[in-house]
Amino acid sequence: MNFTLIVCTYMRPVPLLNLLNSVKEQTLYPNEILIIDGSTNDDTKAILEQYPFQNLKYFLAAKEQRGLTRQRNFGVSKVSDDSEVVCFLDDDTILANNYFEEILKTYSLFSEALGVGGYINNETKWQKVGPDYKASIKEFAYDGWKQNDGSRFVLRKRLGLDSNTKPGFLPEFSNGRSISFLPPSGKIYEVEQLMGGVSSFRKSVFSSFQFSTYFDGYGLYEDADFTLRLSKTGKLYVNTNAQLGHFHDQSGRPNKYQYGKMVVRNGWYVWRVKYPNPTFKAKLKWNAIVLLLTFIRFSNIFTTNKRMESFTEFTGRTVGWFSLFINKPL
Repeated sequence: MNFTLIVCTYMRPVPLLNLLNSVKEQTLYPNEILIIDGSTNDDTKAILEQYPFQNLKYFLAAKEQRGLTRQRNFGVSKVSDDSEVVCFLDDDTILANNYFEEILKTYSLFSEALGVGGYINNETKWQKVGPDYKASIKEFAYDGWKQNDGSRFVLRKRLGLDSNTKPGFLPEFSNGRSISFLPPSGKIYEVEQLMGGVSSFRKSVFSSFQFSTYFDGYGLYEDADFTLRLSKTGKLYVNTNAQLGHFHDQSGRPNKYQYGKMVVRNGWYVWRVKYPNPTFKAKLKWNAIVLLLTFIRFSNIFTTNKRMESFTEFTGRTVGWFSLFINKPL
């Protein structure tokens, strides 16, 4: 298969260079690499001129094209006609050398696949325990593997607010477990959500689907919106052998107030994309989880040394929740 790699970047020249160096070591190299740069300086362009890469094309996004979803749509418009698969990667990831080989193998194994996601291997510690293992309330177990559960999920369990679907599927009250809760089993799992920064899609899907420009700038949950819409028309998979590391670079991220507000408002938007008419019980659960997580963020003011970050995110979440009564995103 001919395939294209699109990397949308913003003010991260060094992380981008690290990613491209890992692309250079791939067992399968992209037929084209499109860098869509939303930066407001020339640092990214300069570093790419200093360190050239085969098949790479650089595009500086105009002001009206900046923002993750707009840059992705612009990148898709530049993909060559003979490309069959379009891969997206965050600019702060580093690939295992067989990443693209495993992604493309999945399309060969599952001819009906519209999209295939990779697997981030440096964010969670898993332990193999066998299929009959009974997890404690402080653990999450799936498919013979376990990890320690985060305090937020432990509290949600105690309050009867835990997800009731498999990882990668959205329950009716939203707030499910993402694909990061799939274990490193070497298996390929069917899902209905992919993480945008480690995703790929058949080029043909873009004749009917675009990334929503509702998501401005940083684009929190834009991947959930796109893949939930796409999964209504076909199948999506995650290949846990297509591994990479995600090294969260803080440059280019929104401030904590804006982030907190986006968590709530964008979360509501994605929830209603999947479930436009949820039941009353689902509405109660969604709001209860929002308020619970907002309260936990408030408590971090007193339990962590990042007091100002905790306060500003708590404020953003609170403002975001109240704003839904006045101006809903849809």
